[in-house]
Parts: sequence; structure tokens; C-alpha cells
Amino acid sequence: MATLHSAPRFTQINGLKDTLGKALGAHLLDVHEEHGELLFTVKRDSIEDVLRILRDDHKYQQLMEIAGVDYPSRAERFEVVYMLLSLTTNNRIMVKCSASEDTPVPTATTLWPNAGWLEREVFDMYGVLFSGNPDLRRILTDYGFQGHPQRKDFPLTGYTELRYSEEDKRVVYEPVKLAQDFRSFDFLSPWEGADYILPGDEKAGGTGEAPGKGAPTPMTAEAVKKTDEAKKAPPPTPKTTDNGKQTGAGEKANKEAAKPSKDGAKAKPAAKAKTPATKKAEKAPAKPKAAAKAPIKPRKPKAGGDA
Repeated sequence: MATLHSAPRFTQINGLKDTLGKALGAHLLDVHEEHGELLFTVKRDSIEDVLRILRDDHKYQQLMEIAGVDYPSRAERFEVVYMLLSLTTNNRIMVKCSASEDTPVPTATTLWPNAGWLEREVFDMYGVLFSGNPDLRRILTDYGFQGHPQRKDFPLTGYTELRYSEEDKRVVYEPVKLAQDFRSFDFLSPWEGADYILPGDEKAGGTGEAPGKGAPTPMTAEAVKKTDEAKKAPPPTPKTTDNGKQTGAGEKANKEAAKPSKDGAKAKPAAKAKTPATKKAEKAPAKPKAAAKAPIKPRKPKAGGDA
């Protein structure tokens, strides 16, 4: 398979396919190039021998990763992939084998000690068994966890959930309860008319729409224009009179209002209300004015001395 990107090749694999293929011999099932690296498919029972040959004879000193892949439609649904690195040649290769739930894969802990934790991770996530691993137990999930999260048939929400209980003062496990709306998706837009009542539609009133038929129909441009004009209309002008003789109560009242008063006096403007302090000041007797003081005469300087 050709490389899908235009980046320069970071490893040289020219002639490596034939060299390693010949070295693995009957252990090898298939070899091909994928994304610029060689991928070797070997027999499951021969995986330990294959990895030892690559480490000792071809200088692949480091086991970088062990990954799992799930193909539920296959008879042996799992693939275990080993990533190897050669520090001598700066070269990486991948080696993989297939497995099922009840067919264990020989452990690689006899070759690389770090394979112990990597195999535990694949076991925890996929349920692949590794024969010969001295400590094959879960590493990422909690104690008592049921199932293997990376399997394709494992639900995204899981089977159980845990929470801290204030009553029991400890962490408790309970079955998953999805108390959420819209868990069932039909990919219909409510604006196109759903056949069910959306939450909140039962509270809507006066929209002119039948319940369960989606959102109300949008207003037309003409209706929007009329609504805006109605909102912008000025308030009605209040009724006023042109002059003081018009009372607004009719012609008879206007004539009465135009007549002068009996004494002929004109209306006086209302006096301004006085405060208690002003009234007290007006009642108090006026104080006599103080006599004017005589002007001070300037002092004459003494003879023969300073002023």
C-alpha cells in the first residue's frame, strides 16, 4: 500500500521486507507496507519466537506499544499489534496476530518487562488473554468492573455507574439510569413537522398550530410590516382649548366663563406661602441702628524720632 501523505520517509525499508520475511519463515502469514511502515502478520502461537528473532537477530531492541483492535464480524475478532523500534537503524515495524475471547496469546514479558503493563491494558480494554503473564489483571478500570470498554459491542454509557453516597459515606455502584430527554433520535427537524409533541408544546397557546405539528408557522413579510407600523403609531392627541374662555364643557359654560366678576376686580395671583421662620421675623420689632463710629485720626510722628 502506497503512503497516503507527501511527507518524507523517516525510515528506510528498501529490501527489508524480503530480509525479514525470509528470517521469519513459516511463522509469517502476510507482510505488506502500510503508511510507510512494514506490517507483519504472524501465527498467534509463534508470536514469542517472532519477537525474539526480531530483537536478537535484527536489532529491534525496544517494544514501544501493544495495541488491540476489535472486529466483531470475524471468527477471531481481536488483533494484537506490537510496535517495535530499532535504535540501530532508526526503523519501526509492526507485528500482529489474531485472537478470540478464549484463545490466549503467548506473553512477551519474557522478552521485555514493560510488556506486562501493556498486556494488562489490552486485557482490560478488550478481554484478550495472555498466557504466561504473571500479573494479568485490570489496570485502567475499577475493581469489580464488568465488561471491556473498547469492544465495539460495549455500550457508550456502560452498564453501571458509581457515585459517592452521603447516607452510606462510601462509593456505591448502581445500574445506569438515563434520566435525559431526547435519548431517541429520529433526525426530524421540528420546523418540518414532527409527529409527536415536543416538550413545551403543550404549554403554547394561541399559536394557531395543532399540537405536535412542530413550531408555529413564521409570519409573512407583510404581517411583520403591519405589526411594526402598529407599534410605531403615535399616541392620540389630547383634547385642548384655543383660549382661556373655552372651558371645553360647551357653549353655555364658555359664555358664563367670559362674564366679568360682580365687583369688577381682577384676579390676583396667589400669594406665595410663607414659612414659619418668615412669619416670626416679620412680627419681631426692628432693632435700632448702631451709631456711626468716628474715623480714626492718623498718629503724628514725634520730633527727632521715627514714626
